[in-house]
Amino acid sequence: MNLALVPFDDRDGWIWLDGAFKPWREAKLHVLTHALHYASAVFEGERMYEGRIFALEEHTERLFRSAALLDFEIPYTKAAINRASTEVCERNNFSDCYVRPIAWRGSEQLSVSALNTRIHVAIAAWAWPKYFDEAKLKRGIRLCWAAYHRPPANAAPTAAKAVGLYMICTISKNIAERNGYEDALMLDSDGNIAETTGTNIFFVRDGALHTPIADCFLDGITRQTIIHLARESGVIVHERRIRPEELPSFSECFVVGTAAEVTPVGEIAEHLFTPGALTFSLKERYEELVRQPPAPHEHVGEGAALRVGCEPCSPKLSA
Repeated sequence: MNLALVPFDDRDGWIWLDGAFKPWREAKLHVLTHALHYASAVFEGERMYEGRIFALEEHTERLFRSAALLDFEIPYTKAAINRASTEVCERNNFSDCYVRPIAWRGSEQLSVSALNTRIHVAIAAWAWPKYFDEAKLKRGIRLCWAAYHRPPANAAPTAAKAVGLYMICTISKNIAERNGYEDALMLDSDGNIAETTGTNIFFVRDGALHTPIADCFLDGITRQTIIHLARESGVIVHERRIRPEELPSFSECFVVGTAAEVTPVGEIAEHLFTPGALTFSLKERYEELVRQPPAPHEHVGEGAALRVGCEPCSPKLSA
């Protein structure tokens, strides 16, 4: 069965909802839920590899920080969320899958004010192989310019993985796909390059990496991992403002994220790139890292992310 064609509300399996496992089709909420009307929800995107969720603790930490930025508290401990994340994969017989925790305000109050709402939490997992097919990964995906800019940090809680911040991403990605592109590249409010609709972006020039400063978008966990892998291997990484007119000066480009992992970019509008040695070296090192077995003290599924300083993770990368 092609799960990509199966609606998400009509699948077999189990979802962890407010502390208990519910049959997949019974995990529901009311249409007058505050989060549905006012976007008062935060979420995470995680991947399990060979029975271990990569960067689980970091993802859970960010989930709690995101909730705090949206002015609510998650009514479970971080340890409980970590356990439930692993258990939902086990209950659904997954060893490789995508994991989606989400926390939201309920239906007790339906107004801009939400002090009386109850906070709910759910965790689901499903099979999700490569985000892009192998042909696209080899030639690099195609990006266009996004319809909207990322808002500045003084206009929205940009450090939170909040559902409301993805509205302009959905619009921009829909437009991109209708026009034959895989994604869209967004600028910040000052016209600098920011990120795509769901990934952080890197460029290569003279063997060094260049990536935008993450001050109006998420400093992604995969982004942090790639920066560590590169620096541990002797590659210079510049985190800085990048102007669109600099694009012709870069030889390689790639995007990173939990779902996309490390994905080469072959085109941004009229600018062409050739996926090269540094991109593929980092892609290979990342794929090795996420599948490393846990350390002796580490419970399977509670992976110590960013263990990039260890000996197996730091060979010299090709520039």
